[in-house]
Amino acid sequence: MDAMLEAALPFAQQMLAKRGEFYPYAVSMSAGGEVAMVAADVGTEKPASGDLLASLYGGLASRARELRAAAIVSDVKLGSGEDAIRVEIEHRDGGALAVVLPYKKRGRNVTYGDLAALAGERRIWPA
Repeated sequence: MDAMLEAALPFAQQMLAKRGEFYPYAVSMSAGGEVAMVAADVGTEKPASGDLLASLYGGLASRARELRAAAIVSDVKLGSGEDAIRVEIEHRDGGALAVVLPYKKRGRNVTYGDLAALAGERRIWPA
């Protein structure tokens, strides 16, 4: 789970610093431990985040037998109104975790709050 978070989080932080936003994306880990970035294409230039998330989850679920773990990264608004990076991590052997990293933007300057972990939902390897 830690390896997936370490692989998933930096790209979102880079995109926030460079562009001020990012589209949802995923990171997968093969059964052999190889980590790869995963993107979705839903056929439009400015896709809705919900469409990308559905495509990412569907694509990862279709490859579940060949994967050990996966993470989906999205830009969310917390109940408190704060912006945050959300990383949903699943492991085929049963673990599911959601990690949020609140942030504030001032121009291209991004400051981060504290990481918080929550129970995650199993979508790629349903229970």
